This record gives sequence, structure tokens and C-alpha cells, in this order.
Amino acid sequence: MSATARSVPGASTPDANRWRALVFIALAQLMVVLDATIVNIALPSAQQDLGISDGNRQWVVTAYALAFGGLLLFGGRVADLWGRKRAFVIGLTGFAAASALGGAAQSGAMMFGARALQGVFGALLAPAALSLLAVMFTDAKERAKAFGIYGAIAGGGGAVGLILGGFLTEYLDWRWTFFVNIPFAIVAAAGAYFVIREPEGGRNRSPLDIPGVILSTVGLVSLVYGFTRAESDGWGDSLTVGLFVAAAVLLVAFVVTESRVKAPLLPLRVVTDRNRGGVYLSLGLAIIAMFGTFLFLTYYLQVVKGYSPVKTGFAFLPMVVGMITGSTQIGTRLMTRVPARLLMGPGFLVAAAGMLLFAQLEIGSSYATLVLPALLLLGLGMGTAFMPAMSLATYGVQPRDAGVASAMVNTSQQVGGAIGTALLNTIASSATTSYIKDHIATATSKPQQQLVQLQGMVHGYTNAIWFAVGILTLAAVVALTLVNAGRPGAAQVASGEGVEDEVPVPVVAH
Repeated sequence: MSATARSVPGASTPDANRWRALVFIALAQLMVVLDATIVNIALPSAQQDLGISDGNRQWVVTAYALAFGGLLLFGGRVADLWGRKRAFVIGLTGFAAASALGGAAQSGAMMFGARALQGVFGALLAPAALSLLAVMFTDAKERAKAFGIYGAIAGGGGAVGLILGGFLTEYLDWRWTFFVNIPFAIVAAAGAYFVIREPEGGRNRSPLDIPGVILSTVGLVSLVYGFTRAESDGWGDSLTVGLFVAAAVLLVAFVVTESRVKAPLLPLRVVTDRNRGGVYLSLGLAIIAMFGTFLFLTYYLQVVKGYSPVKTGFAFLPMVVGMITGSTQIGTRLMTRVPARLLMGPGFLVAAAGMLLFAQLEIGSSYATLVLPALLLLGLGMGTAFMPAMSLATYGVQPRDAGVASAMVNTSQQVGGAIGTALLNTIASSATTSYIKDHIATATSKPQQQLVQLQGMVHGYTNAIWFAVGILTLAAVVALTLVNAGRPGAAQVASGEGVEDEVPVPVVAH
């Protein structure tokens, strides 16, 4: 143990229940990540049952995304103020109640309200979960293992959601995609209540920065909604442009406010640190590439290849295996031996190689020879990169800022997901339209016209996937140039009040 750790109150006595606590934290994280994709599979059935119009169906996804993305920073700050354990248990309880409301929905409005409530409590729960890990696991090797498990769940849970969503929708009822959250939440909340013991002295009891809360929430909601509208109404739509302008003005005002107030919602020291800033940016870029590809591959397998929802879900399993392997076997083993950038940069490049294979998709492409190896590479690369990124995002941060630093990880992922879905979908749609326009005249029979439409769809996907390859390569460049910390956790991470921002590490990569 380092001298640094011995001089910090509480750092030398890690919680005896921390590994049991990790089980419940991981379970809660799995529930939140599952929910992001499980509802997408159920959406067509729910839309039909509740009589939701095609124009309004996007609100099942958008209501959640706006509440979750807009309130994450506020949720992280509340966790620092109330205590992470309390915020975690309240977040779980509220998420379970909102899920029950969604499962029992009798109208579109009731469904949209339930999804927004899930987003509100998810924004409290997600940063509390990550910051609990940050303050409970202070030993280098233990921290590597804990974040390896967390990173695997954060990365692979979405694909598991596709499998579970397919099963529940096909064999039970779409309502079970909501009800399934309830046992997850009850077990995680009960376990957390009895097992988690948060280290003393880590709360930030400064008064809440109300102007910061309003500016960040409205700014992030405008940004996420702007990208959502761009997907459905186009980038030149006046309301879309207005939302982007409003988001820019509000977020600039937020940064100015945070630099001047005594107790900011987001202390700028959290994001101006070169390593954390590099992590937030590279993670956001990677999620942009990943989310769009999830969507394309789901449509490719179901519409072009004719897979059922369950078969589609199982088709994603190799990516989950790759993520778990990259996170727990590569990332965990190497995190205390090599600088983080030498895991993140190559990890994103391996994922980009997987994307490069996806860019070769054609109507007749074989799952075994193209889709399977592409998914394995994507999962392996993302798992390897996510694991040190999750750890470094909260590494060396003052305990009183752990919640808001964790919220920034989730914010970069949420905004990245909104950008990825809108941006890559727009590129794919315009490429598809252009292809069909150029080739439909030569199709004289109905089967030929259907073939041209499928070819146009695949052409659109591959065009957008080329952009995803470039974005992942950019994420690798950002990680390799900005992230210059040594081995995360090479010294014991301090977890006491008043510790300065950076903890010395013996190896620094220049």
C-alpha cells in the first residue's frame, strides 16, 4: 500500500462487503442498460395495442432519452449531496414504479409519462451506481476487476436486451419488457440497503447551484431533442435548427455560470482535466458509431435476412462474448500494467476493424463469414476500451465530485447515442433514397423493384457504417493523444475528504 493511501482517512480500510455490493450495483446497471434496447423490440406491438400513431411512436424512446440525458448532471450532483447509497436506492425504487406504470399503460400518453419517469429515476440511479464503485474500490487490482465487470455490463447489456426483448415480446407480451425491471430493481434495492456501506466524509454538502441545474437540464434536453428531430424532420427544419441554437447558447451560458459560482453543479476541474476530458470525448464518439450500427444491423437481420426478433437477439451474442472477454480478460489484466491510452486507442481501432467488415455487407452476405467476425471484433475492441475508460473517468477525482464525474460518463454516452442514431440514420436514408432513384427505372417487375429497394437499404447502411469507421478511428486518436495518465490505480486511489485532484502514479506515458 502506498504512503499516499495510508495518509488518507478511510483509504486503508476498504469495506468488507464491497464485492457483495458490486453484485447489486452491477444488477442495477444491467437493468438500466437493458431498458435502452428491450423497449425497442417491443415498440411495434405496444404501438398497435395502445393505438399510438406513427408520428408519435418516437416519444416512447424520446421521452426517456430527454429526461435521462437532461437530468444526468443534476442526478449526479444530488447523489453527491444526499449520499450515493440513498440516491441509488431511491433511483431503483422510482425506476421500478415507473416500469410498473409503463407495463400497465392503457394509452399512449400514459406510456410516454411512464417512460419520462423512468428517465428521471434512471438519471439519479446511473451516476450513483458508478460513483459508488469509484469510492468503494480503492485498491488498484480490485478496482480493475470491479470496473471490468461494470464495463462488460455497460457495453454488452444492450445486446442482451435485444435477446430478452425478443423472447418476452414473441412468447409472452410486450408489457413484460417493462414488468421484468421490477424484480431486478427490488433485489438490487434490498441488497444495496443492507450491504452497501458508503465511505464516510465523501458528500458534497454545498448548496445546490439552481442556475446551473436549469441551464444544463434545458440545454441538454434541447441538444438531445434537436438530434431526435433531425432524424425525423431533417437537419434544415426550422425547429431543429432553433433547438441546436438554443442548446449552444444555454450550454455556453452554463459553462460561464459554472466558472463564476461558488458551488457549481459541474466543477470545471472535473472536465478540464486532460485525462477525464479525453475519456468523455472518446467514449461519446465511440457510442455515436455503436448506436447507429446496432440499429442498422437489427434492421438488416430482420428485414433483409428475415430473422425473427429472438433470432436477431441471439445473433448479437458474439458481440456480448467479445465485450465480456475484452473487458474482464484483457482490460482487467492489463489495466494495472500499461497506460490506459494503450488499451483505449487499440481497443477503438479493433472495433473500427469490425465496423470495416460491416461496411462490406451485401444482401447475400453470410452471417458466419462476415457478421459473426465483425461482431466479435466490435465487442472485443469496445470491451477492452470501455473498461479503462470507465475507471479513468472517476480516477483521482475528489470524493465530493464522484457523482457528477460519473454523471459526465453517462451524459457523454447518452448524447453520443442521440447523435449516432440521428446522424447515421440521416446518412443511410439519403444514400438509400439516392440509390433507389438511380436504379428503380431498370426494374420492370415487382420482384425486381423489391430487390432494388433491399439493395438500396443495404447500400444506405454501408454508407453510414463507413462514417462509423471514421468516427471510431477519431475516438482512438483522441484517446491516444489526450489521455496521458499512467496505469489507472497503480497507486491506491485516495477516498477521503479533501484529497487533491490527482493521485500520483509511478508510470506516466508521455
